[in-house]
Amino acid sequence: MNTSELQATFDRIRSNKAFELFVVAVIIASALLVGVKTYELPPTPQRLLGWLDHLITAFFLTEITIRFLGEANRRDFFKNPWNLFDTLIVLISLIPIDNSDMALVARLVRVFRVLRMVSIVPELRMLLNSLIKALPQLGYVLLLMFIIFYIYAAIGATLFETINPELWGDIAISMLTLFRVMTFEDWTDVMYETMAVYPLSWFYYLSFIFFTAFAFLNMVIGIVVNVMNDEHEKLLKQQALEAHEPTIADLYAKLEQLEQQLAERERR
Repeated sequence: MNTSELQATFDRIRSNKAFELFVVAVIIASALLVGVKTYELPPTPQRLLGWLDHLITAFFLTEITIRFLGEANRRDFFKNPWNLFDTLIVLISLIPIDNSDMALVARLVRVFRVLRMVSIVPELRMLLNSLIKALPQLGYVLLLMFIIFYIYAAIGATLFETINPELWGDIAISMLTLFRVMTFEDWTDVMYETMAVYPLSWFYYLSFIFFTAFAFLNMVIGIVVNVMNDEHEKLLKQQALEAHEPTIADLYAKLEQLEQQLAERERR
């Protein structure tokens, strides 16, 4: 078997749905294994879990090797951030857990092996990519939210400091109190305490909740949803190109071209 045939064989293996499902099952088993190890167990189950952890690590090493060998252009394999992330997680997982100064790092990395689920499932990759691409737009919304927090915290520290210094002693503590109000964590107790001195202080809390919990959070959700729709369209187009099938957008584009051609003929 020559190199091209070997590469084609590994490519068929890594593209096989059954193999992908088995990889997902192993990732889930790895996550459950990390959770089980947090309990105190007798020596025998601990040894069995240790051997199982070695088997899972060996499987991950085999799986990343198959994906690498199945790549048509192996130089481009590590240009994909997900491939680089998976390889890094697998290599660090090879660090021995016992009798090593890096034992704590190795245990923590085994927890992060659960994140490999994101690199395996395309829909999860789309969600994470959408969140990352939405960060620049979210930054301006968060900046505006911080300004609102700062203004309301300064007002609260000025008016309510004498009422309860533990909640309104300075602007930093006031911002923490406002975060409690925004998350609706017993915020009515805070409001009623200040209303005993300032009866109209309810407007202060309700207006803050309107700006933060309703307006700004809905803006964040809207930005993320819009980016997710764009990423979903890109994913559908990519899948259609791989399957050599026209997308709805392509059909509409061809229909518009036909309509333009018919309109030009009628003018003539």
